[in-house]
Amino acid sequence: MSVSRSNIEGPRRIAIVHDWLVCMRGGEKCVEALCECFPEAEIFTLVHKRGSVSSTIEAHSIHTSFLQIMPYASEHYQYYLPLMPAAIAAFRLEEFDCIVSSSAAISKAVPTPKGTLHVCYCHTPMRYIWDQFEEYFGRDRVSPAMRAGMTLLRRPLQWWDVHTSSTPHFYIGNSENVRGRIERIYRRSADVIYPPVDTSRFSLSTRDDGYYLIVSALIQYKRIDLAIQAVAKTGDRLIVVGDGQEMDRLRDLAGPTVEFTGWISDDEIKEYYAGCRAVLFPGEEDFGIVPVEAMATGKPVVAYGRGGALETVVDRPDLRTGVLFWEQTVDSMIEGLKKLSRTEFDPVKMRQFALGFDKEVYKSRMEETIWRHWAEFKGRFPQVSI
Repeated sequence: MSVSRSNIEGPRRIAIVHDWLVCMRGGEKCVEALCECFPEAEIFTLVHKRGSVSSTIEAHSIHTSFLQIMPYASEHYQYYLPLMPAAIAAFRLEEFDCIVSSSAAISKAVPTPKGTLHVCYCHTPMRYIWDQFEEYFGRDRVSPAMRAGMTLLRRPLQWWDVHTSSTPHFYIGNSENVRGRIERIYRRSADVIYPPVDTSRFSLSTRDDGYYLIVSALIQYKRIDLAIQAVAKTGDRLIVVGDGQEMDRLRDLAGPTVEFTGWISDDEIKEYYAGCRAVLFPGEEDFGIVPVEAMATGKPVVAYGRGGALETVVDRPDLRTGVLFWEQTVDSMIEGLKKLSRTEFDPVKMRQFALGFDKEVYKSRMEETIWRHWAEFKGRFPQVSI
């Protein structure tokens, strides 16, 4: 069913609800695109660190929860996880016709008034209480006290996550991978719309300046340590763009062929993409915007063959965008690097493939899907006032 603004009057007041606004990563790029779709929308979030997100987001009216006034909340918001269910429950959105939640943890549970449509764009059910608990809270990753505390909280949070999964009227998953997780954990169906990639930022490049590239937040489940250990064995050069809680540990692990840049400007990142041999993607991601950015530059990806990478890193006779390795081990990743060196890639075809994930595609599909759900919702509840 195709519904456009010309077919039906859409919701007049829209609220965008996002878990937290403390940096500019994939989830925040989705919020930015939603802000462009709905320039009059107001934003609700648990914690907002001013200046940490794009000017497009900052230009909107942003409402925060009581966590905003907690000590160090914008830097260490994750420590307030036990309070987050209460914080999201405190929002009151009765004046809005439509809620669009952007949720990787909490925001899908925002109270939804009767007569208000709630569409959830789900990045994932909370990965650190479900499939990736050990990646976040394994014995070799956090203190015994932290592991014990999260072990006690895990079952209550799982119950809460499932219990509140009935709050949205409709779900949109950010990949087929996440759609499967929504169906398995929440027992809910979902549309799929891939996250926005600003492919216009990137230009086709055939340069090879002799290094591999990682662009990532430096946190445990990203498994940057695998790539560092792999290049230590092969002697290859690696540039790591990003920052995070793993920085010190990764620096200690790295040899002389690994360079860390920290977070740098978009223009600088673009140049690193242009000069790299390939982008390394050793973690399991819900989707993964970075591989598509690499392909938009005409560069292949060496990725762990799980999660969202299976939907973007392809190896077919008609199209090759990278190489997958199948075990999350150093030796398996090295085999992937060897296969890369034996494989030919067509930069033009890779860029053409990446254009299918462009931000304008995301915006168009989100608007059409929200309008379609609005028409379904209005038909189901004809008393709704718009």
